Amino acid sequence: MALFGNLGNYKNFGLLIIRVGLGIMFIFHGYPKLLGGVSMWEQLGGSTKYAGIHFLPVVWGLLCAVTETFGGFLLILGLAFRPVCLLLVINLVVAALSQFGKGEGLMGASHAIEDAIMFAGLLFVGPGRYSVDKK
Repeated sequence: MALFGNLGNYKNFGLLIIRVGLGIMFIFHGYPKLLGGVSMWEQLGGSTKYAGIHFLPVVWGLLCAVTETFGGFLLILGLAFRPVCLLLVINLVVAALSQFGKGEGLMGASHAIEDAIMFAGLLFVGPGRYSVDKK
């Protein structure tokens, strides 16, 4: 269609929209987890048992909250973009495994799977021109 024919010229703007939108949402979800304290971190970190990791749940929970909160901030900036995407993919795979392990099935895990796919793709595409990491 002619109406959408020139949108390919704005790929970097599209990446900016994705980065800012996902970054805000991950800050929104991660910040309360970060402020939740040791009991929240232990509960979060307990999800690693579904990935076969049964030690240091408080540490894993804290790392999850830090990854979501500060990872969201770094996504918005486009700083350390690819390492953040990789950490978020790992975080989301554990979240999906946790949903499956709790018996919530594909419908329960779908949000984590969708975000993991998005970050896996962004890992290859990069942050775009409008970022601190621009090349």
